[in-house]
Amino acid sequence: MSKILIVMSAADTWERTDGSSYPTGYWAEELAAPHEKFVEAGYTVDFASPGGVRQPLDEHSANPEIAGPDCARYVGYAEEVLSVFGPLRKLGEVDLNDYAAVVLPGGHGPVVDLHQDADLGRLLTEADAAGKVIGAVCHGPAGLLSAVDEEGRWLFAGREMTAFTDEEEQLFGTAEAAPWLLASRLRELGAKHVGGPAYQAFTVRDGNLFTGQNPASSAPMAEAMIAALRQ
Repeated sequence: MSKILIVMSAADTWERTDGSSYPTGYWAEELAAPHEKFVEAGYTVDFASPGGVRQPLDEHSANPEIAGPDCARYVGYAEEVLSVFGPLRKLGEVDLNDYAAVVLPGGHGPVVDLHQDADLGRLLTEADAAGKVIGAVCHGPAGLLSAVDEEGRWLFAGREMTAFTDEEEQLFGTAEAAPWLLASRLRELGAKHVGGPAYQAFTVRDGNLFTGQNPASSAPMAEAMIAALRQ
């Protein structure tokens, strides 16, 4: 099997506890870097989202002062591959049997919708049961929270993982007025969350689950996934 599914958020706004609305979208590097690695390794990549909605670009990821000197390349790459792919697949219509791996990139969108998306929860539950590779980077691990059973038990409780840390959220300026902080929520629900230095590449593997802490972790996470898929 040579196909990988990237699941994007459909959210373009993050409502804050102070009543403000924070514009969000996909983070270019977190989509482009894994996609590039997967294609170079010979995989076909599909995109899906809730309702098949194409999320806009998070403009912060196009700002070199925030996203680094390579951000323009990532933005151009992401926009091109999304344009070539065309309409995204509707998450509720995805057949997991078509894919060897599922990947959740970030931007703040996953803390808006994917964390409670029942269709994603179903796919992740099926993927984990089948031993398929699952990857999530930065705020993407919020999507893992959707995988709960009928009694509300979280599938990934007890698993070791990383995600955008509370420290990084504070440094980025989005911790205050956030409805909840991702790393804290993961720990509260039973994950063994670990983190590295702020904004430095850091990845964690726990069995078939691969997670990356921040945008810089996107390519290393994809490389680790590819190595596992080839075993």
